[in-house]
Amino acid sequence: MDYSPALPWTLESLNFAEIDIARVRHDEHLFLLLCSASFVESGSDLYTHNLIEHFDGDLELQAWLREHWEHEELQHGRALAAYVQHVWPEFDWESGFKAFWNDYGALCTNEQLEPSRGLELAARCVVETGTASLYRALNDIVDEPVLKQLTSHIKSDEVRHYKHFYQAFQRYREQERLGRYKVFRAIVRRVNEIRNEDSDIALRHVFNQCYPQYKDDKAQFQKVAGPAQALLRRHIPAEMTVKMLLKPLDLPPRLQQTLEKPLARISERLFLQ
Repeated sequence: MDYSPALPWTLESLNFAEIDIARVRHDEHLFLLLCSASFVESGSDLYTHNLIEHFDGDLELQAWLREHWEHEELQHGRALAAYVQHVWPEFDWESGFKAFWNDYGALCTNEQLEPSRGLELAARCVVETGTASLYRALNDIVDEPVLKQLTSHIKSDEVRHYKHFYQAFQRYREQERLGRYKVFRAIVRRVNEIRNEDSDIALRHVFNQCYPQYKDDKAQFQKVAGPAQALLRRHIPAEMTVKMLLKPLDLPPRLQQTLEKPLARISERLFLQ
């Protein structure tokens, strides 16, 4: 198959000179969410390399990871960082990212991946669910046109990435004969990792860069970051999130429909506790 790195959109297609700075400049909650997202996305190359090693011998999946997924994820990071630097030029993004990566990079090891390839792909579906939900929520929150365009692009990419990981998961589920209980446990583990590590570490380093005098002050961090997290939580697309999370379980249609509504009411807590 042809996996030439043709991007569905490019950084050059975004006109940062047209950003309506007055609409976003004052919004600290939005700044925290965008900047923390830019940190996580900008470290995608290490995670990609770990996955490529994990799927040694699966040439098709490795090619897609190398030629598509990595390029698109890193473009997300570059675009978000460029937006942040254009609107908030006084923020030292490079220093903040370096400090973040010293912490977060240490967590991105092969030991953190699921031992089973199929279960790791189920876990990847969780990650892509979280990012697709995040960028759809951000797209709903913002009204600045360039940011609206950017978050729409990223959300579409993440949904497409989810579909690709899910297709690969289906193949390995058959090969490894994975039952629902094992898949469910892998999903829960990755949900907890996302909630407890990724967003918290990124937000904390944005906070530390902005408020060095309050570094390691958990109460002050929660005072600043809590409202931003609450804003995002209010806009999480509950039904979409639950459907994407449940899909790898391959539940009977009637049972899935029964579970979707009650789970949708608590879905925002899955990623932002």
